[in-house]
Amino acid sequence: MRALMLCLLGLLTASPDLAFAQMKLPTRTAPGSSEVRYFTSIDGLMDGNADVVLKETRQGKAVTAAVLDVCYPAEKGSDRKERFVANLAVNGQNLTGTTQTTGDKKPVTVKLLRKPSGDGFEFRGQITIGTNVIEVTSTDNSDLSEKEFLDNQTSDDGITPQPKDFTEVSPESVGVRVKLDTALDFLKSLRGEGVEVGLGSLAISCDALRSGEQTINLTVDPERAGALIAKTKAAPGVTAVGWTSGTVEMDRTIRFAAAEWRDGDKINKDKIASAISGVLSRTLSAKAASADWNVNTGKLKLTLKRPSQTYPALGLTESLEITALVSSDKPGISDRLILWISSPVITTTDESTGPKLNLSEEAAGDEEGGDPKDDNGSVDALAKEFKGQRWDADKSVWK
Repeated sequence: MRALMLCLLGLLTASPDLAFAQMKLPTRTAPGSSEVRYFTSIDGLMDGNADVVLKETRQGKAVTAAVLDVCYPAEKGSDRKERFVANLAVNGQNLTGTTQTTGDKKPVTVKLLRKPSGDGFEFRGQITIGTNVIEVTSTDNSDLSEKEFLDNQTSDDGITPQPKDFTEVSPESVGVRVKLDTALDFLKSLRGEGVEVGLGSLAISCDALRSGEQTINLTVDPERAGALIAKTKAAPGVTAVGWTSGTVEMDRTIRFAAAEWRDGDKINKDKIASAISGVLSRTLSAKAASADWNVNTGKLKLTLKRPSQTYPALGLTESLEITALVSSDKPGISDRLILWISSPVITTTDESTGPKLNLSEEAAGDEEGGDPKDDNGSVDALAKEFKGQRWDADKSVWK
């Protein structure tokens, strides 16, 4: 036995790292250590429109510190958000504190009573913002661990600086993540530029207020997207820029050899528009009426017309509006192009001579799935015309 003990002692002395690697010691939270927990809702605030985060630091069941972060519409029905963050003093079950809103600088007073209720917690009291007093009565609130909270906060704006191709992101869609304190100057710099700014991305969300960064969505001609991204990288306050999701849907996209459809290094858009119009005239049994390229977005707007079959004797006319986009199949130089077309949007009008019927478009109803009946195999016909490939969604390859 003595010899065995000496042998083991020698092994531990000679290779302590090996010994500790083989010994799996249990890990336990030390008694009296602090724990952080989160509440992500307090019902009823701002008519239920408030985004609330209450962070508590606890020792055992006792709360030792708390921070209340509330984001809400600045005015009823407004897209503009306001926010306040209050460090709360803890006195037994009472949480109190004062601060001011980050935007309008209104004074804020918080007086809450927090107590266990069944398996959760309830909060009662008042929050005063300026002269507005908000009564708080919120029951059955459950809390989250710090890991659970952080896992729920992860978000992805989809910005891809260097995509390998345009199968996951859209060639005309650019996302720019910029710090809030420089966002206004960045947006002003876009005035007069050949880009469109997504109106929805101008609204500063609660996530943006908390992170201090806003994502602006831009639409630009795919032939100029690379240059725009390179220029924007150097703009003050920009933390990320790249392609993101947009118009292009792979099930309505074809890929084809570029050589026949280029003039030098530029896409021959007139030739492509003529080819698309010819194909759609056949598949949709309609006559091409107009074809216009948007100089900012690079999108093609096609209009075709055909007699309406709703009530043939009236001689009504259906106008079919289709949007198309053509681009290299990946950033930079490529020997292949992709072409996407939208489903047709159809309106019916009376274009006969003399007095006209005034027609109203009725709600389409809840039709489920599939392309509209008027599509009539247009994407397959375009693939044949351009000697192109369709996307295999099951295998994620061109076929």
